[in-house]
Amino acid sequence: MSVSIRNSLALGGVALVALACLALLEHPASGEDLRAAIPANAAGDLCASGQQQSPVDLGRAVPASAGLPAMKWKSAHGGMVVNTGHTIEVDVEGAGGVTIEGIAYGLKQVRFHHPSEHTISGKRFAMEAQLVHAAADGKLAVIGVLFEEGAANPALDPVWATAPGREGKAAVAFQIDPAKLVGAMTSAYRYEGSLTTPPCSETVTWVVLAQPITASRSQIAAFAAMFPNNARPVQPLNRRYVLKTSD
Repeated sequence: MSVSIRNSLALGGVALVALACLALLEHPASGEDLRAAIPANAAGDLCASGQQQSPVDLGRAVPASAGLPAMKWKSAHGGMVVNTGHTIEVDVEGAGGVTIEGIAYGLKQVRFHHPSEHTISGKRFAMEAQLVHAAADGKLAVIGVLFEEGAANPALDPVWATAPGREGKAAVAFQIDPAKLVGAMTSAYRYEGSLTTPPCSETVTWVVLAQPITASRSQIAAFAAMFPNNARPVQPLNRRYVLKTSD
């Protein structure tokens, strides 16, 4: 029987340090594919040698006139909430996507990190949600959402309640609405980077919302009890620029 995060906390769940996260295929087709690339203890060559790795610090962003993604998400029913042993993720189909520079990306998965992977002027946030989208050619676009402690976020409650307390998966019995998780998108950081887990493929357009949203102390604690630190360290920018875009 699956044990939810909520039940795991009630039982005094065991903290699990996870520095290696889910493996993603370079050309993903589904949430299941996004996990299946290589073992968690393997290290892709690009993870050590790549020059466009993620996450990065966003504090020295350059103002730019580039537009924000066109959000075309829609509410969807069905999918899976998965405890991979390294994170909690929601695999979803039929929830729409985003368009960036004329390229359409379909939403495949939402995954969570504690603390945030991206930083702003050295500051880490309590959590980060990453909405992973894939284009027809296999390139990825990830929308990053930073969380700070504050008011409860209702969009997290059904995910936390459904998530298995140990490795496993549970069917989604609630409506998935990506827009409610993200909130308003009025300004964002944008740069070219990589997956933050092996094989660290440098095929990702990152859009990280500039304005953090909130989650309650208990919501953050629920995830942290399972995954005290599943965030990759900040990587050097090298010759890249981070752009800050707005409406």
